[in-house]
Amino acid sequence: MRLLVRTFVILFFLSETWCLFNGGVFDLNFFKCMWKKNYDCPHDDIRFFLYTPTVKRGRVVNLHKPKTFFKAGFKPHRETAIIIHGFNGTQTSRHIMYLKDAYLSRKFNVIAVDWERISQYPCYLSSLSNTKLVAQCSAQLYSFLTFTGSRSKHITCVGHSLGAHICGMMTNHLTKPQHKIIGLDPARPLIEKHASTQFRLTRDDANVVQIFHTNAGFLGQNSFTGSVDFCINGGRTQPYCKGDPIRKARCSHFLSVCFLANAIYNRRPMASFRCANGCIRNNRLPFLPSDIISLRNPLRIGMSLLGQDTPDTASGGYCVHMDQAMNCPFN
Repeated sequence: MRLLVRTFVILFFLSETWCLFNGGVFDLNFFKCMWKKNYDCPHDDIRFFLYTPTVKRGRVVNLHKPKTFFKAGFKPHRETAIIIHGFNGTQTSRHIMYLKDAYLSRKFNVIAVDWERISQYPCYLSSLSNTKLVAQCSAQLYSFLTFTGSRSKHITCVGHSLGAHICGMMTNHLTKPQHKIIGLDPARPLIEKHASTQFRLTRDDANVVQIFHTNAGFLGQNSFTGSVDFCINGGRTQPYCKGDPIRKARCSHFLSVCFLANAIYNRRPMASFRCANGCIRNNRLPFLPSDIISLRNPLRIGMSLLGQDTPDTASGGYCVHMDQAMNCPFN
């Protein structure tokens, strides 16, 4: 029995190590990575860029200088999206800009949180540690917005990969949970099986926690942790992603951002069915392996609205079909 347990532990460790190295997220040069010990906000390595329907070129805003918000066209009565990129990202990444433009098309205030300086490749471990600081400073931004008159019901925190967990961690610094969080393929390595609920996105971090799964089980988390979880095209590997396994995983991981943007642009329901037990490997219509479909378990295809249009009362897990995102860019 002991030998069996030891063998299992060794295999688990090897699989996790393989995931880190092959996913391009391991700290290859430990000494070049930036571990932040200064937890004072505002912080020089965390910047907020404001985009509005009237000022579409991003402007850096300062919480200590409220005029910087209003000069850039910020309107407290409008809905606001706070967008947080993930590891090795930046607020000017093509997929983040695509999502920003989608929200602007609906007349949102958009604030992109840029923590590029402390989340650079190959420093995944230090980036993971730095999420605590980014969450603290982003929570101050959230509090500032509500202080200026924005209603919490009109603020959505949207995070990709590590950014999704930052959205969740923001609640650690707020007096009450946020209203809505949309987590886009929340990061899996060293988080899903290892981090406490305080340091990752959970359904308790907001009244509504919506999660898009596009690379579940590799770069994205496998478990359902939202009030509503959407497995896009099976949720594991997107059928439009080509190349070697690493490129397929990266492509699938980044597509979560663009799928949300397309849902915002299109505003139409997508074909879906309930899949409460998690994302599935078969990502083609009708999604389910043939041995699961039977007369006792008929396939009930419905329609689901995704993103900002999902009803706040929605709950459970859904497998959703979305068309190829031809205009979905990623670096």
